Order: sequence, then structure tokens, then C-alpha cells
Amino acid sequence: MSQVDKQLDTLKSEIEQEIPNDITVTDVKYEGPELVVYTRDPKRFAGDGDLIRRLASKLRKRITVRPDPSALSPPARAEEEVRSVIPEEAGVTDLDFHEDTGEVVIEAEKPGMVIGRRGSTLREITQEVGWTPEVVRTPPIESSTVSNVRGFLKNEREERRDILERVGRQIHREEMSDDEWVRITTLGCCREVGRAAFILSTPETRILIDCGDKPGAEGEVPYLQVPEALGAGAATLDAVILTHAHLDHSALIPLLYKYGYDGPIYATEPTRDLMGLLTLDYLDVAAKDGRTPPYESSQVREAIKHTIPLEYGDVTDIAPDVKLTFHNAGHILGSAVTHFHIGDGLYNVAFSGDIHYEDTRLFNGAVNDFPRVETLVLESTYGGRDDYQTDQADSEEALKEVINETYEEGGKVVIPAFAVGRSQEIMLVLEEAMRNGDIPEMPVHLDGMIWEATAIHTTYPEYLRDDLRDRIFHDDENPFLADQFNHIDGGEDERQEVADGDECIVISTSGMIEGGPIMSWLRHIGSDPNSNLVFVGYQAQGTLGRRIQNGWDEIPVDGWGGGGRGDTLTLEMGTEVVDGFSGHADRQGLENFVKTMNPRPEKVLCVHGDERSVQDLSSALYHDYNMRTFAPKNLETFRFK
Repeated sequence: MSQVDKQLDTLKSEIEQEIPNDITVTDVKYEGPELVVYTRDPKRFAGDGDLIRRLASKLRKRITVRPDPSALSPPARAEEEVRSVIPEEAGVTDLDFHEDTGEVVIEAEKPGMVIGRRGSTLREITQEVGWTPEVVRTPPIESSTVSNVRGFLKNEREERRDILERVGRQIHREEMSDDEWVRITTLGCCREVGRAAFILSTPETRILIDCGDKPGAEGEVPYLQVPEALGAGAATLDAVILTHAHLDHSALIPLLYKYGYDGPIYATEPTRDLMGLLTLDYLDVAAKDGRTPPYESSQVREAIKHTIPLEYGDVTDIAPDVKLTFHNAGHILGSAVTHFHIGDGLYNVAFSGDIHYEDTRLFNGAVNDFPRVETLVLESTYGGRDDYQTDQADSEEALKEVINETYEEGGKVVIPAFAVGRSQEIMLVLEEAMRNGDIPEMPVHLDGMIWEATAIHTTYPEYLRDDLRDRIFHDDENPFLADQFNHIDGGEDERQEVADGDECIVISTSGMIEGGPIMSWLRHIGSDPNSNLVFVGYQAQGTLGRRIQNGWDEIPVDGWGGGGRGDTLTLEMGTEVVDGFSGHADRQGLENFVKTMNPRPEKVLCVHGDERSVQDLSSALYHDYNMRTFAPKNLETFRFK
């Protein structure tokens, strides 16, 4: 019998000692980080609302109780009873019964009403029918991504259970080493923006944090080939952590499965869905540009299948000696600051990912409240001495001023923006400005993946700012459903019709003008001197967006990004830069993130910024807070006791 099997037997005995004698436990298994308890008496378990909580506290495990198949009501009868328990106002749209696990997936417009106060309705459902309810939200805006991911995971349910059982046994394996050290190896995004990737190593465990590409630099990928990374074999990785879905952090995650990785990815649920959306588009753009994609769509599906979604604040075992906790990063939907608790309180490391410290229209500001952090790996995109962004209210006024002036000239406003994050932020500003009469009402055309990304935002309102979440819960107040928003389906005829029409606003991907539909809008509108191109997000070095900001007006509109010779366009429309909408903290926000940590970290590694930015921030933190700081280069390893 293996050590894990012995552990499960011991846990089963401990559970049986804690529960009433008339409750039978038929099996105990690990599925990923969770301990799953099978019982013939799910109704009795549900009758004691505190029983599972007491067991979880005593065993220090996340526990799920599932019914033994013999305890289940037939699905047809169960559906009738489930619907009778759930309030009609919950808006149940689908019930899906899975007899292999005894779970019923309930899709509803208002999941909170299905859950009930402190889970009371869920317990009532189990008491009535024996089935274990799982609740998901019906998207207020139909999302093909959410629908496809849910359908795919449903079809792969059996294989996914096998994956989770294998991962669970790996997490709870016996610790073999008495050594006590922690290593961080930098594989990318050091003294540069993009291709984020780090290896976190302990004597027991190797974890990859992020695996992205570099905007505007085709072929510059993380140093995965070195022995510390995949040079030792992808199968030697225990886990992959994805802080958020932007391609400079996620683009090459599916590549790991091409190289033989078969383990888990830990991310929030919206990050999982957005990763699927953005990486599939990444393959599509590569093919259209005539480049060989680095992996296939089948590897994107493998990444989704292997993702174990975690919620903010859940402390989760991901290895024998590592616990992981996600916290809101305030950057984009589902973005996470990742905190690693290593050993028995031996060492604590936090990776900021990309953060925004202040509240925005979309998100609450980044969380920096940890029990302990010895080492912080901190993004430094705007860490330069003079990188202070305009106050958000001033930025919004500046944007409205540009729109009003362009409207009076009879022109159009074209805003290149990331599909995820900046686009939704700008949509909220425009919706309120038109509602309040600050700018004229006019169509706002959304091109590229913006509408689909917006639909995903409305699927997960619990990840949004509190007041915005409340508005989305009421369809008549959902700002993303405002009449002025028009989804462009990608046809050139439709774009030409918009270009030939009246004043309007266009928000289009890609945000750094690296291919995508924005190139088409430059062809259609770029020669109009009455129109304006408005930058609202960071433009990385080497991108066409940065070059236009720096004064380029001869634009390659066909061959850009494909390596071929294409047509050029003389840009006659005006260009404006409106700071303050970035999803990144500025210099003050980064300093405040560190300054308000209690206790502060002993060491800070400043990464994800150009050379000037990381060195400026590193120097300032050292002088102001007397902590050891570093501005590492790629392929450096830091060892901590």
C-alpha cells in the first residue's frame, strides 16, 4: 500500500470518529487539492450545516461530500424536487445531472439565490434529493467562450476526474527531503516587459509561474530550454500558476503540453476562460500573418482541461510543501497576486503579477494583506522615476475633451485597446458620459474580441468592483448592455460602412497596433485629418503603437507582423495619448503597494519593466524602506534559506 493510500485510510478513520454513527462513509479520495468524501447518507450530512466545516477545520483539508450512487433520487424526480426548492426569482436556466459523481450542475441567472444564506438552499437540495449541487451563473450576455469551455469540461468530465485524482496523489505524496531552501529562477520579463516566466523551486517541488510572449518581438520567448526550466523535462514540473490571461503572461502555457507536461494549471475561473479565448486568437493571428503557430488548438484544450480554478482567499495545497493563495490584483478580470507558503512556515514568497493598487471603474485595488512575505517579486512596468499617471478623473475628462473636439470636427475617434480590461474600462466611461450628457450620444463600435471579452466579464461579476457587480445583477442597469454599443462582426463591408458614416467611436484590438482589426481601421480612417487615434494603454518598445506615439506617420498596414513587404499608409489623423487608464500601478501605486504591506518583505525583486524602470524602483525601495532589492536579469537564480 502506498503512503498516499495509508494517508487516505487514516483520514477515513478520523472522519468516521467525528461523524454520527448513523452516517456511512463509503470512500475517501483526493481530487486535486480537495478531499472528496463519498457517503450513502448525503441527506444526513446536509442536515448538519456545520459538519463539513468542522471536518475541514480538524483535518485542515478542503472537503467535498458526494453521494454514493445508491443514495440518489432518479434524475427526473430529482429535477422536479430541486426546482421546487429553488426560488423562482433565481432564474434557473439549466439542470445537468452527473450520475458518476452524484453532482447536479445548476445554471441560474442569480446563483446567490440558489446558494441561499450560508449555503442553506444547497443543503436543502441535498436533503431532498441526495445530489450534490454545483452552481454556475447564466451569462447576462451570451458568451461562446464560456459556453464552449463549460461544454468541453462536461464532455471531458471522466478524464478530468482521472487527472484530478492523479494530481491529488501527487500533492499529498510523502516529503522526501530534509533540506530547507527556496530558489527563484528568472526565465523572462527581467529588464523588459513581456515573456513573463519564473521557476519557484524547493527541495520537493518545481513550479512555473506564467509563460508569456513578448509584444513586438517575434521569437523572443522565455528561456524554457535551460536545465532549471524544461531542460530537465516538462514532466518534472509539479504545477503551473497563471497570474492572469494577458498574452505576455499566458501565450505559451499550451506549449507546455506539447513538450510533455501533464500536470495542473492553477488560475481563477475567469482567467481560465480568457486564456482559452486569447490563446486561440493568438494561433489565429499567427496563421493570418503567415507564421507557424508554436502549438495547436488541441494543446489549448489540454490546458483548459488541466486547469484547477481557485477563488481569491482560498488557501490551497499544491505540493507536499507548498500552499498557494490567490488575491485580487486589480489588473484585469481574474488577475491574481499569488502567495506561496513554503514548508511549515519556512518561507513565504509573493508574485505580484501585474497589479493596479487603486480602485478603478472595473476592479477593487490590489490586495497586499498577507500573514507574511519574506520575498516579493514585483512588477515595475511604470516603476521609472517619472512614471506618474494622470489621476483617473482627469484622464476621463481628457478623453471626453478629445471626443467632443473630434465630434465637432465631424471626425471619428479610434481607440486601440486590449480586448480584456482597458476596453471594458473605456466602455464604462463612455456609457456614463453619454448618460450624463458630457459627450454627445453616438455609436460605439466594438471590434475584435472586445464584445466576447465583455460577455465573459458579465459572467463573473463577483470579480468586479462592488458597485459595478450590483448593476450587472440588474439587466436594466447593466452598463455593458447600453444601446450605443455595437458589436462589429469582423466584416470589411461593415467597417467601410462605419468609416463612410457619421461621427462615432471605434474601440478595436490590438491594443499595441500589432496586427488585428485595428490595422483595418487605420486603412479606413487613418487618412482623415478630422479623426483622432487615441492611445489609452501601455505601448511596449518595438510595437507599432510605440512608433506611432513617437511620431511615425508612414504605417505598414498589410505586412506588419508577418515579415513580408506590405502596403504603407500615410497617417493623417491626429494622435492623442490619454494616460491614467492603464491596468498597471504607476510609480506611486507600486511604492504604496510595498509601503502599506505589514509586515514588509525582506527582499524585493523588481521585474517586468524596462531597464530604467526596474533600476529606478529597486533603488527607491532600498533607500526609502531599507529593504534588500534587486533588478535581476533573465537567467539569474536567487537562493533563500
